[in-house]
Amino acid sequence: MRVIRKWWRGLRATPSDASSAAYGPGTCVSADELLQLRHAAAGIALGNRSRVGSMLAGGYASRFRGRGMDYLESRSYQQGDDIRNMDWRVTARACEPHVKLFQEERERPVVVMVDLNPTMFFGTRGAYKSVIAARAAALIGWAAVANGDRIGALLFNGGHEELQPCGRRRGVLRLIRKLVSATDPVAGMKAEQHPDGLNEALRRLRRVTRPGSLIFVLSDFYAMDDTSGKHLQYLRRHNDVLAVQIVDALELAPPPPGLYGVTDGVNTGILDLLSRTRQDACSEYLARHHRQIREQMRQRAINLLQLNTADEVSGKLRLGLAGISSRAAPVAEKVA
Repeated sequence: MRVIRKWWRGLRATPSDASSAAYGPGTCVSADELLQLRHAAAGIALGNRSRVGSMLAGGYASRFRGRGMDYLESRSYQQGDDIRNMDWRVTARACEPHVKLFQEERERPVVVMVDLNPTMFFGTRGAYKSVIAARAAALIGWAAVANGDRIGALLFNGGHEELQPCGRRRGVLRLIRKLVSATDPVAGMKAEQHPDGLNEALRRLRRVTRPGSLIFVLSDFYAMDDTSGKHLQYLRRHNDVLAVQIVDALELAPPPPGLYGVTDGVNTGILDLLSRTRQDACSEYLARHHRQIREQMRQRAINLLQLNTADEVSGKLRLGLAGISSRAAPVAEKVA
């Protein structure tokens, strides 16, 4: 309780609170909002793994790819120890035989990667894409903790914020604190656009994620290319991966013909959609983008869930994950 009070005092005045007053609702998230999502996360199933019902091994069919054991410590060899667990490095240093002791892992690491490039600070309906991503990440965090799993994160908004998987409420509170600061639209729209930012985040995710994790990648995927697909393919080989694409209604279909003022937070311009040719070009660009994302995920056997900025996130996430769990996983294709 002391830790929670200290955490709450440090979160009372945040940049996002000031941003909310300046820009209005839907442009940023607050700690109160993400904390309240704890109740909305009820019923969100993160995969079909059942919780451990016994202190003994065999309480559930493990989904881990591997031995599913954490290294605990090394101790002196005793008669009857399995020689396959010999710790040769310690043995060489101590000049006497030592063996490794392992602790069975009973909590699955759940990792959310949230892409917060400047393109995510946009929305014409409901809320910014960054806000939808933050709500989805918090819901996943609450659902993971309720399921007895650990929650970790990697947030990218020009820099990287890494959170090692941690269990119980402490893990979600850390995540919420980072989400509140990272989704500040004032700083977010001024951040430098990194063309290779998504690839760098996925490359880092490969290094910090342990095999057997459940990974959620939240992004609009405008920076995705073949290199991103290779990173996702590697992650999929050792983990369960789910891609969550955040979209706005304007990205699904172009607006009616007209002249529209646009800005990236620094520069302003005019989007000319008066002519039929420009309307068709815009429609083709959007359709091609969504088609490429679907194809990339299908080739890597990664399920794709789409969240709209006008969606009620908890309901859409609950239905989407339930639908994915009820059907067979996609089969990966061999890609060159």
